[in-house]
Amino acid sequence: MPPPTLQHLRIAKFLERCFDREIERLYLAWESLREAGQRTEAETSQLPDVLVVHKQDAEALLHEPTVFTAPGILAAEIVSTNWRDDYLHKLAEYEALGIPEYWIVDYLALGAARYIGSPKRPTLSIYQLAEGEYQLQQFQADAAIISPTFPQLQLTAVQIFQANL
Repeated sequence: MPPPTLQHLRIAKFLERCFDREIERLYLAWESLREAGQRTEAETSQLPDVLVVHKQDAEALLHEPTVFTAPGILAAEIVSTNWRDDYLHKLAEYEALGIPEYWIVDYLALGAARYIGSPKRPTLSIYQLAEGEYQLQQFQADAAIISPTFPQLQLTAVQIFQANL
């Protein structure tokens, strides 16, 4: 797989920093990590672009390969050429595992119209787990995002897409 674009990397860094600020501000015993593994099935792991986890779960892996077996709190994927993985496979795996919140950041509008609408526009999809199933909210342009995990996070979709560090 080719390496991600610079913008992809900047968005991941931007999200990690935003999540870290909220975690610190709220004195939560959580940690956000880029490229940490999330075990989704017995023989399957994913590498979300950003994963928010309980600090105690992170500490248990301090000197081990960083593959979390306990579900993370929030997983964020930034869409690239393998958009089907983000919208189909990872969504199903994270939902089955019980990750409470899953973000798909489709900053280039690469996903199919059935996922992001028509005409296709950059879209942030936030899936929230409710009674074992993901419920979807989508945000575009200057729409203020709503995150159940970070309800006071004050960001718009376009701020995330531009990742102004």
